[in-house]
Amino acid sequence: MVVATGLATELGGIAESVTAASVVKAPLQERMERFTQRVAIFVGCAALLMALILILRGMSWTDIFLSSVALAVSVIPEGLPVALTVALAIGMRRMARRDVIVRRLIAVEALGSCTYIASDKTGTLTANQLTVRRLALPCQAEWRVTGESDRPDGDIVSDSGELDALELELLEQACRCAVLANEGFIGHQNGAWTHNGDAVDVALFIMAHKAGFKRPELVDRFPEIDSIPFESERLYSASLNRVEGESRVFVKGAFEKLLDMCDSMLLARGPQPIDRAAIEDQAHGLAAMGYRVIALASGVTEIGSRQDFNYEHLVDLTMIGLIGLIDPLRPEARPAVAKCRAAGIRVAMVTGDHPVTACAIGRELELLQDDSQVITGSQLKTAGSEAQMDQMTRDALVFARVEPTQKLAIVQSLQRNGHYVAVSGDGANDAPALRSAQVGVAMGKNGTDVARETADIIITDDNFESIVDGIEEGRIAYANVRKVIFLLVSTGAAELVLFVMAMITGLPLPLMAVQLLWLNLVTNGIQDIALAFEPGEGGELGRPPRPPQEAIFNRIMLERVIISALVIGAVAFGLFKHLLDQGFSVEQARNSTLLLMVLFENVHVFNCRSETLSVLRHNPLRNKLLLGGTLVAQLVHIGAMYTPWLGEVLGASPVTLQQWFTLFMLALSVMVVMELHKWIRGCFTLRARS
Repeated sequence: MVVATGLATELGGIAESVTAASVVKAPLQERMERFTQRVAIFVGCAALLMALILILRGMSWTDIFLSSVALAVSVIPEGLPVALTVALAIGMRRMARRDVIVRRLIAVEALGSCTYIASDKTGTLTANQLTVRRLALPCQAEWRVTGESDRPDGDIVSDSGELDALELELLEQACRCAVLANEGFIGHQNGAWTHNGDAVDVALFIMAHKAGFKRPELVDRFPEIDSIPFESERLYSASLNRVEGESRVFVKGAFEKLLDMCDSMLLARGPQPIDRAAIEDQAHGLAAMGYRVIALASGVTEIGSRQDFNYEHLVDLTMIGLIGLIDPLRPEARPAVAKCRAAGIRVAMVTGDHPVTACAIGRELELLQDDSQVITGSQLKTAGSEAQMDQMTRDALVFARVEPTQKLAIVQSLQRNGHYVAVSGDGANDAPALRSAQVGVAMGKNGTDVARETADIIITDDNFESIVDGIEEGRIAYANVRKVIFLLVSTGAAELVLFVMAMITGLPLPLMAVQLLWLNLVTNGIQDIALAFEPGEGGELGRPPRPPQEAIFNRIMLERVIISALVIGAVAFGLFKHLLDQGFSVEQARNSTLLLMVLFENVHVFNCRSETLSVLRHNPLRNKLLLGGTLVAQLVHIGAMYTPWLGEVLGASPVTLQQWFTLFMLALSVMVVMELHKWIRGCFTLRARS
């Protein structure tokens, strides 16, 4: 029967929520927008100032225009978009090797910048192998369920051994309810067990099979009249069956939901008035041991056919028993959470489990310090304002009994608290939260198509450790972006220093426009791409995430740009002036200055491999592409000097080996100064820590 169409359906409502949810900009996008705006303003001012100086010096309008454009081109890091794309693409490829598939390129860096991970429990932190281990009848001893989780091999036994006849009768009541109020499937085909459906349903089927009760036989004996499917908002499912001439309801679900439906409980001597406190104690005891607790209940109803069977008929039921299911933690989950803690990333678990169960699992994961860090979905509903919700989520590390629709509110609250949030999900209801988070992470094995299409990243093995691996690769990618920016900006700034010093002293332009363009092409055009392939330096997960508001040009990069630009520009100017003073022609001085600038950039690229580690501690063979690219850049320029027509265009001519070696030794000066800067900063850092 059609009850709704289009946006009025549940899936339509989800689609509308996804469309309405705002897409949050990644940290790199925000930083690059600020960076490009500042570079544009700086370059514009520098070009105008240079043009004004050249006008006052009486230079022709053509030369003024060409020089101003050349200077702008040299200072603007025009190779940055390509190098940025390459760096992120390399990070994407490296992530794919670690079971992390990136759907949006910018998400590579965004995952590395996250400060908070809101993770699903089932299948991500746990093995997604729900197994029934305990069956507890009201106010009676608990029974143990042995065997594996994926096939019905095992037994149901009491502490005293096998069950007696009376206990077997009670077991039949429990298994009958577990099988009939069930939407899953289990079968045996080609010598193997197959199943589908919700993990809880499959686990209950396997438990019943261990006791000898199978769905086809029970359905034949007790035909189904109607059913109420499980919904996360309801937290129960129900079946209406014909049993010995009467209509009987079978219900399974969260024990606190079923407790309100029952007025009696099943004991060995028959149904008795319910002892709610005793049943709650039993359930809490199971939950405290980390079990997921499911209750079973049954009762007779007057309805006899498909006549609007709904929750109103689920009253005056008899509590049959409690089921304790365990979904073991993945062996790597606790170490992965510890890695996040060392990396300064907060991890929260979002689950539909009972708070006591969630608390026990949180302690096993070493997430929790005290129970006040557990927030339930019902508590979130009581928040009267965004400020109250933000207060609740500020210190919470476990969210229990959370409805899927509440996940979006949790993510938005965490963002208002100043976090960059990565959220994992696998259901269609998770789509709005996945879209609103800075990084939406969908599960590849058990996730829905809606979740995967909405997410930025897909984890192929549904493993939390893979998210942590992705964070490490994301941080490496962002570090490489910074290295490329440092190389491009520092060399452009050095050219600006060279020109400014020449104009201040009244000397001719050290480099012509075509030489500036060639310099950027032959060095930056090759080396910046190769630098994007730089591997990790190590210890990426031992540092806290960069503050979300921190600009790309933080203090250390600003220091490094200024120092390197002054050294390169001053040494190149000193060479140019010295050659002119020695009687060399302007063309000869420019030829040597151009070669020196090429050598400077060949040397300086190795300074860019790390902000803190010495060049001597970096094996050049770890990035063979960078080493090869640097040699190629130098050989290309030498080839241009020996190519008549190209040398004439560039104003470049051959030099002797002794001249080349002298210029190379001058180029090493930038490496010596930058190494000294790293050493001084390292000393101050150690002193500050002590």
